[in-house]
Amino acid sequence: MTDIYKIFPISRDYFPELDSFLGEEADALPERLSVLAGEGRCPGFLPDLARVELTLYRLRLEDNEATPSVSELSLNSRLELLEVNWSPLLALLVGKEIEPQAEKQFLLFWRRPDDGGLCQCVATANDLLALKIVVENLPPESVAAEQGCPAGDIDRILQRAVSKGLLLQPQSKLRRQDDDFTIPENTPEKFLCAEAFTLQWHITHRCDLHCKHCYDRSRRDDVGLQQGLDVLDQMRAFCREHHVYGQVSFSGGNPFMHPDFFVLYRAACERNLNAAILGNPVSEEQLDGLLQIDKPVFYQVSLEGLQEHNDQIRGKGNFASVFEFLDLLKKKQIYSMVMLTLTQANMPQVLPLAEQLRDRVDLFTFNRLSMVGEGASLESPRPADYRTFVAEYLQAQRNNPAMALKDSLLNIEREKQQQGLFGGCTGFGCGAAFNFVSLLPDGQVHACRKFPSLIGDMKQQSLQDIYYSAAAKAYRQGCKECDGCRLRANCGGCLAVAYGYGLDPLRQKDPACFIDP
Repeated sequence: MTDIYKIFPISRDYFPELDSFLGEEADALPERLSVLAGEGRCPGFLPDLARVELTLYRLRLEDNEATPSVSELSLNSRLELLEVNWSPLLALLVGKEIEPQAEKQFLLFWRRPDDGGLCQCVATANDLLALKIVVENLPPESVAAEQGCPAGDIDRILQRAVSKGLLLQPQSKLRRQDDDFTIPENTPEKFLCAEAFTLQWHITHRCDLHCKHCYDRSRRDDVGLQQGLDVLDQMRAFCREHHVYGQVSFSGGNPFMHPDFFVLYRAACERNLNAAILGNPVSEEQLDGLLQIDKPVFYQVSLEGLQEHNDQIRGKGNFASVFEFLDLLKKKQIYSMVMLTLTQANMPQVLPLAEQLRDRVDLFTFNRLSMVGEGASLESPRPADYRTFVAEYLQAQRNNPAMALKDSLLNIEREKQQQGLFGGCTGFGCGAAFNFVSLLPDGQVHACRKFPSLIGDMKQQSLQDIYYSAAAKAYRQGCKECDGCRLRANCGGCLAVAYGYGLDPLRQKDPACFIDP
């Protein structure tokens, strides 16, 4: 028996005579109303409104459990597409007193894949295009050519359809494996499966600074334009193959000093790769050049302590220049980050600097010095002093929203204080060769930029082959002495710091580790 009151409450409000259909099949009711509408015996929009209510009723009857995983990009099996001839019908469902007008629309109704929540919307042209691509199994590249747009625009349309829940995407293939290291019991999924892959791309070694802790002042030719475009094509293909978001963090040297920087930046954006900047302060005109292409997801600059100490390391006037630039980033509404390289000398300056940055930067954090290259002339934090610093940093971080967590060893103190673990350096402890790699101008690929960790050469190998090479796997496995540690998925120490102390980073653990057995 059709429950008119339960299935068609809004339609009944507009047409009380609907009660006379009590007991008839619900599926047949919209068609019966179409006949009446054609005869002028009920509002013209009523048949479509009844179809909408019937669709929602059926979806409500389904369970609200998470949708099973899929092996390829697919339609959400709990998605309904309705073509209607009246608008705005969805407004009627929420009690708005609007007189519908004759206007063809496509309406979407679905349950979210993650939690089964019920959703509805008027389909956009991009929604319909995404559904068409998947139903007809169309290559994004051919669709882009037909639409006259970059392939990344089509990738972005598909991604948005996935984020809305219209499409289902396979799980990321970038997942910690048991043969990487012993995964601690009850490790949350978010610390095992990466949703993004980052290419830290040093497109040039030219730099307008000469910092005393620079890891690499070697002379290397800039990446060529055609080679750079090939790198970006491979990056896009790699991310699509592994079902992850792609990010390219442009760095150097100073990436703005590369003659084709803006061309490469645009090319990354056109391939749907999130672009970020790891660099030095630049002019407002140069920033505007970025914004004319696309806003970077963040712009990171560096400070090494308070003004006197910072300028000793990075050059006279740098401190003031960075502070002025942070104000410019805020003016342009670009997410700003400040990274500090932590040494024995500047540890006492970190918290005072953090206070100066409190309202000036979106995020402030630190990496410990790797005593490599010119950085070997400085001293990394002494382990005993570092343990004290960690406790002080975490205490201050509670009251300063700009202060962020990065160094994986912070998890030791957070566990002790029962604050809960965070993802560590890259969200997965040490993510070297897991969810990021570093690419130098000459094509060399390293697991981490902070120390020599060569895993391949993109002039001779593909990014895919490099990622699955034996060398890359060794860095994903990390330090053997850390295997079996209860914090392994969130930590693994810093391989670069261990290397700087003259240790074998794939065998001997970070000397600053202070975890209790």
